[in-house]
Amino acid sequence: MSVLTRQCLAERMEDMQRLENEVTAWAEKRNAKEVKVDWRFTTDNARIKLKKLCPSLQE
Repeated sequence: MSVLTRQCLAERMEDMQRLENEVTAWAEKRNAKEVKVDWRFTTDNARIKLKKLCPSLQE
């Protein structure tokens, strides 16, 4: 969402149709480039941070 906001939504959209058009065009261009995501929140980090929320992960 942050990338979308920075790259596509820098200006105010007048209506929902314009927003939809802009986001669709941005997504198609980004997908065509096959942009990769640099995930920094690993599974191991999630297990540590979410340990209290997911008791089944405590073992």
